[in-house]
Amino acid sequence: MEETTIAAISTAMSASGIGIVRISGPEAFETASKVYHSKGGKKSLENVPSHTIHYGYIYDGEEMIDEVLVMAMRGPRTYTGEDTIEIDCHGGVLAMKKVLETVLKNGALIAEPGEFTKRAFLNGRIDLSQAEAVMDVIQSKNEYSLKNSVSQLKGSVRKTVQKIREKLLYHIAYIESALDDPEHYDLTGYPEELEQIVAEEKEKIQELLKTAGDGKIIQEGIRTVILGKPNAGKSSLLNLLLGEDRAIVTDIAGTTRDVLEEYINLNGITLKIADTAGIRQTEDIVEKIGVSKAKEMAADADLILYVVDSSVPLDENDEEIINILQEKKTIVLYSKTDLESAIDIEDLKSKIDQPVIPISAKEETGITDLEEKIREMFFSGEINFNDEVYITNERHRQELLKIVESLSLVENSIESGMSEDFYSIDLTDAYESLGRILGESLGEDLVNEIFSKFCMGK
Repeated sequence: MEETTIAAISTAMSASGIGIVRISGPEAFETASKVYHSKGGKKSLENVPSHTIHYGYIYDGEEMIDEVLVMAMRGPRTYTGEDTIEIDCHGGVLAMKKVLETVLKNGALIAEPGEFTKRAFLNGRIDLSQAEAVMDVIQSKNEYSLKNSVSQLKGSVRKTVQKIREKLLYHIAYIESALDDPEHYDLTGYPEELEQIVAEEKEKIQELLKTAGDGKIIQEGIRTVILGKPNAGKSSLLNLLLGEDRAIVTDIAGTTRDVLEEYINLNGITLKIADTAGIRQTEDIVEKIGVSKAKEMAADADLILYVVDSSVPLDENDEEIINILQEKKTIVLYSKTDLESAIDIEDLKSKIDQPVIPISAKEETGITDLEEKIREMFFSGEINFNDEVYITNERHRQELLKIVESLSLVENSIESGMSEDFYSIDLTDAYESLGRILGESLGEDLVNEIFSKFCMGK
């Protein structure tokens, strides 16, 4: 890796109490010393002990830029493994920019997105699964997502993968040794032994894959679409879930014509929820486009919330919606329960083989029942981060699928009575796929692509 010193603003570019400008690299202390003046004017950062904090000022030539605290940390006991300086300045956008500009004028280069974490990975401070977890922590949308990301950051995926990898490596080495030195290694009965071991490790991988569905939902949220006829109460439901008037609500049917998407946190469960145009036969060109869009989104949804206006009889539009719901996870919301009913709830249950929950946006009832039903539908058991690893990264999932395939090929080779060198080839493929999860056998292009998705300053 090129021996350069980089700098960037590591806090949000918005007005706040404090802002942090981070510097990392072999000349971090030298660069910071050029712009830092202690209160008495005698202290140099180049000579201060590691992991200490110093009060002073940032100067651009003769001009004082800001009053700051400077944290000085010498590698390798830093985030990047390099010498690191963090300048804690006032959190105004202009103040942070001026401090950063001054640092850049004095020798540092602007960091690329994710470059600090990339350096931590390349310097062996963290593996790739932990590096990816860093961004997941930043982007966490709920408590479950945060806990899982922190668990991965602490190395939960690495530990699990390493154990399997070590087991495979032992048997790869054993086979290779036996093939090179058959006089000292007896392979009699070994295929049967290996078959059992491969089956055990394959089961572990499959157990990890089983968590990928929950993991994706934990990390990204449940893609949820609200469907119903015009004026059924869809937008009122969205506003109730959000706790604010985000969607326009009127008595005029067809008010919602486009898709409105929001993230909603329901007691730790994130819904990526979309309020759609009411589904009905219409000649209005704009409304017709909205209806078509609603149907498209319903086809790709993880969950459909079908809002039924209990005060209005079912009609041909409801029949169309019911057809859309086939083989989709659906919760029927029996809305406007504060009004006189025109639909018997038991008849509705018999007509639609899906859970039905009475709800009233006006009286704010039924939300707790909705939360419990969603949890029941999407999480088969209690979510526990103490002893279970959840796969939330699609790249990891794809590698795990390749591993299952490779181990299946080993099993096929054993069953077919093929020679031991065939076992080694497929075991090695599985071993390398496990390595790619940790970043131990990745091309430079993929590494760059992964870190390019990070935010600036991290």
